[in-house]
Parts: sequence; structure tokens; C-alpha cells
Amino acid sequence: MFPFVCRGIMRAAIHTRRIRGTLPGRLLSSCDGVPAGLADADTIFALSSGHGRCGVAVVRVSGPASATALRCMAGLTRSSLPPPRKALLRCITDAKGKEVLDRGLVLWFPAPHSFTGEDSVEFHIHGGTAVITAVLQALGSVPGMRPAEAGEFTRRAFQAGKLGLTEVEGLGDLIHAETEAQRRQALRQMSGDLGRLYQNWSHKLKRCLAHVEAFIDFSEDELIEDGVLNQVDTSVCHLQAEMERHLKDERKGERLRSGVQVVIAGATNAGKSSLLNTLCQRPAAIVSPMAGTTRDIVETALDIGGFPVLLSDTAGLRDSPDVVEREGVRRARERVEQADLTLVVVDCAHLLTDAQQAVDVLQTHLMCVLSSQEQPETDRCLLVLNKSDLLPECERQKLDREMRRVSGLPPVCLISCHTNDGLQDFLTVLHSSVKTLCGDPLSGAPTLTQARHRAHLQQCVAALAQYKRHRDTDLALAAEGVRLALTSLGRITGRVAAEEILDIIFKDFCIGK
Repeated sequence: MFPFVCRGIMRAAIHTRRIRGTLPGRLLSSCDGVPAGLADADTIFALSSGHGRCGVAVVRVSGPASATALRCMAGLTRSSLPPPRKALLRCITDAKGKEVLDRGLVLWFPAPHSFTGEDSVEFHIHGGTAVITAVLQALGSVPGMRPAEAGEFTRRAFQAGKLGLTEVEGLGDLIHAETEAQRRQALRQMSGDLGRLYQNWSHKLKRCLAHVEAFIDFSEDELIEDGVLNQVDTSVCHLQAEMERHLKDERKGERLRSGVQVVIAGATNAGKSSLLNTLCQRPAAIVSPMAGTTRDIVETALDIGGFPVLLSDTAGLRDSPDVVEREGVRRARERVEQADLTLVVVDCAHLLTDAQQAVDVLQTHLMCVLSSQEQPETDRCLLVLNKSDLLPECERQKLDREMRRVSGLPPVCLISCHTNDGLQDFLTVLHSSVKTLCGDPLSGAPTLTQARHRAHLQQCVAALAQYKRHRDTDLALAAEGVRLALTSLGRITGRVAAEEILDIIFKDFCIGK
């Protein structure tokens, strides 16, 4: 049904544009009490509750013609608009033909007390395709109305000062959040924690810039107190140190936003695909006793204790004369190099019974699997000893005890994908590792969540270094460094005009948001 719904909504949008473009005279007379010239006003409408059949759909309207749309479609007079932010049950009618389209709730949000800061209306109607299409078509016949573009409601909220740019990004992340930790991080950013941190830095930079420029302009007239530049030096050093600490977050916020890259790697027939299928609880990858079955990357998204994980199964690492399998091995090593966490799977039935010899074998195997990394990080991997069900019980217990005692290895988990033995302990260790990589989104200072934040902050730190570099030789160049730092910070918060940045951010929103 989804394609049909989309076609219906699209026909409604096309229909409204056709009406607005070809019948201006008729539109002006379609509803009593339309103010003169309102047909040219920029008022937008869209389905905000998402496409598809549902019990209740929400159609949102924002702009100067909102009150007109409400009066025309809810049968209200000029003096009988409902109380602000209180639901009123009305028959929703076609503004032109007065045909009843549905019976639902209407809400009135007069400016500036609305999401966008403009006059706004919401129609809560039944969520059938025909009802939604009819209401959208009827809205298109009201003077001054047009279908909204993607993200346009939120863009208007930003332009009206209702949301800062980091808060807008937090709202976008909240809409797309799929796990509990993502929701918490997005909600914290949307509430303004990150924006307030950057605004505080921006305020301090403005004071520094004002003091430096005042010193340049008025120091010869002896109107500037002694020690002004020393105060600026101290502030710049503190700000630079704070920003550098903020940047040294190991990309936890970005990783939580996009998902932790977890890669399953190891030799052929170690049970890598079985582990993938066990974790995602479906046959996502083909399992076969033949070595080299998996040749390409098999990916699946998981929620591990509230944290987002993108799990990848890879080809078994071995030398092969087969050109296709060699390409699979190359891709596997490339994915290991990009991984946040590597699950190195080993067939424990092939381990030696002597504990020290087993450790030596595992260390050699680890270096082989992680060899594609420039600096192999054993703290970013887990050793998964699979097929424990093939060992006699006494040997399995002995191996488990020995692996717990040895040092020099990453965390070791003894499991069986066939019987699920040891799986719960493995999931506990995996969750702990993923949580460490992402951090707690509610504790400590807010973290960076966007690559563009990091890029602008790095430019800001470099600009402050310019101030320190030129402070004693050319104060004008030093002041320019502070000004560049302030500009870079402003590009994060949206206080500096940067239309191309806004376009990139808002285009990721859905229609009606």
C-alpha cells in the first residue's frame, strides 16, 4: 500500500500547485473573509505524521494564511477561532465546495507561540489515504498556500530563533534515532546543552576580540587599562585548551550517532557466519561446511543494549588461487582496518591443550587478522573461541579456566553458536565494549555528534594558535585569528550566515518537519 499512499499524496501536491498557478481569480473568491493580497503570502502545509495508513494523521500548516485555512476548512467565522493550543472537534470541509471531508480535531497556534514562530494550525484527521489526499487538496485551494519542502517547518523555526542550529541537528537525530542511547544523545542536544557550550565560548571570544581591537585603536591615547592583552592571552589559552579537550573525545558522539562498526573476522570455517546469524537471530548469511563460502561483506544493523551496532561478516582470511575469493579477503582486511571493534573468531577445537602454546597461537592469529591496521589495537577486539560444543566437557572447562588466567590477550569468550552455550556472557562483554566506545550520552560534557562540528572546531583551534603566533609581532594579524575563531564557532551554531550549510542540514528532514 505504501507506493499507493505516496502516489496519492503526490497527486494532491501536484493538484494544489496546478490550482495555485492557473486559477488565481477563483481562489480569491473561494472563501469569505480573505484579506487582500494574502494569496501571495508564503504559507506552507504538509502531512507531518508520516505516510501510510494509521489511526490518526496530522496535517500541519504554518504562515500568515493559517487562520484563513482554519476558518475555511473548519467552518469558523473571523471571530470564532478556537482558544490557542486547545483541541476543537469540527467537521473538516472543502473550502470551495463545502463538502465534508472528515471529522477531526483542529488546533490553533498563534504567532509567536508555535513551533515555527508563525501562525500555525494542525488538523488531526483519520489516517486513511483518501482522507489525507482530500484534505491536502482542499488546503491547496486556500489562497496563499503551497506544499512544504523537506525540512521547511524546522528551517522556519531556526530562522525565527526558536531553535539553534545544533538544536535543529539534535531534532533531526531524534527523529532518526533507532536505539535508546541515540535517543538520549539526540534529546540532550535538542535541549540545547551543546549549543550553550558553544555559545559560552562564542561570548568569551567576542570579549577577547573587543579587547584586542580596542587596544589597537586606543592604546596610544592611554585610554586602555594596563594588562588588557594579558587578560586576552589567558582567555585564549583557556579556550584553546577547552576546545582541544572537547576534540579529544575519541569520536564517541559521532560513533553513537552513526553506529559502532563491529567486524567479524578470522580464518575460514571458524563459524563467523554462524555468529552473525546467531546475533541477528535470522539466517542473514549462508552457512556451509565448505571453506570460503562467504566472499563479500554481509551487513546487519543491531541494537546491543541500547547502542547501535553495524555488524559485518567477512570472508575467511587465507591465501587462495580463486580471484573472487582473493577480492573477498581484500575487502575483509579493508573492513577490519575501518572497524571500531573486531570480533576475532577462532575454532577452539584446533587449539592446543597446553595453555601457553594456545596463547602463543592466539597471539599470532591476532596479529595476522589485525595486520591491515596501521597500529594493531588488541584493546579494540574480542577473541571469540567458537565451537565449544565439539570439546569434551572437561577440556572445555579447562580451556575456559586457562583463558581467564592468561594475560596479554584481549577479552576471551568461549561460545557455541550451535548450542548458544556462553552466548549470554559474550553479549555482556560485547555490550560493555560497545558502551565504552560510545560513552554515556547523559554524563559529563556534551560530545561532538557531527563531522562538521569537528571540522569547524579544528579551524577554531588553528585560528587561536594564529593569535598566539602573531601576538607579539603583529597585533592586527593576531586579532584576525580571534575573528576567524569566532567565525568558525558561529558556523556551528548558525550565527554566521552560511546558506550552503543550512541546505545540507535541512535537506535531510522529511516533508512536514
